[in-house]
Amino acid sequence: MNSIEATIRKADTKGQLNSLRKKGEVPAVIYGGKEKNQNIYLSKKEVKTLIEKENFLSNVISLKIDGKDHNVLPREISFDVVNDDPIHLDFLRIVQGSKIILDIPVRFINNDKSPGLKRGGVLNIVRRKVELRCPSEKIPNELIVDLDNLDIGSSIKISSIKLPENVIPTIQGRDFVIATVAAPTIIKEPEKPAEETAEAGAEGAEGAEAGAEGATEKSPEEGKTKDGDKKEGDKGDKKEGDKSQPQKK
Repeated sequence: MNSIEATIRKADTKGQLNSLRKKGEVPAVIYGGKEKNQNIYLSKKEVKTLIEKENFLSNVISLKIDGKDHNVLPREISFDVVNDDPIHLDFLRIVQGSKIILDIPVRFINNDKSPGLKRGGVLNIVRRKVELRCPSEKIPNELIVDLDNLDIGSSIKISSIKLPENVIPTIQGRDFVIATVAAPTIIKEPEKPAEETAEAGAEGAEGAEAGAEGATEKSPEEGKTKDGDKKEGDKGDKKEGDKSQPQKK
């Protein structure tokens, strides 16, 4: 569980909040449960480090306020439209025994052990996240899907994923699909042995040499015919030119 220091704030006005942001702090609020909402602020540097981590919005965080630990869940982040820095955070207070609805990310493992993917199949991901209803003390960080031994045409459904106790999908009444291993659009041909490839290359080279020799050889008769045609053409051009000239009187 990640932990971060937080300080109670009394600043409420827009000017006071902007002043905190200029000092490198991020205003935030903790809500939920029977307690009142608590206004706090955190270090922007530490907040950015947490946000950069994977699955920030589905991981419980421990906030240390005045020496006490408060388990919270990030629910919403507001960003600056210019520099994309975090400017406000909403945290949900974790109450023991309560249940929370969360989008839990799905992670796929053993891609290299899937016969279908080895043969050129495509992993078609239908759901990258699954909405689950979880007890506050048993929130999974991610759902693991094992692709080992999955061939083309296989499908992974929610029933094939082992969920923690009392964790259930919000979608009930059907066994929905998480991903499938689809057939490739172009089927890969088996690779030829090295010997066959070498023989085919040698035959191609011999054919290219034979074609080059045939193209460079010319018969003497062909050369004479072309020269003769050229001369006849020249004479014809002169006669036509003479006819086109007007006669002098």
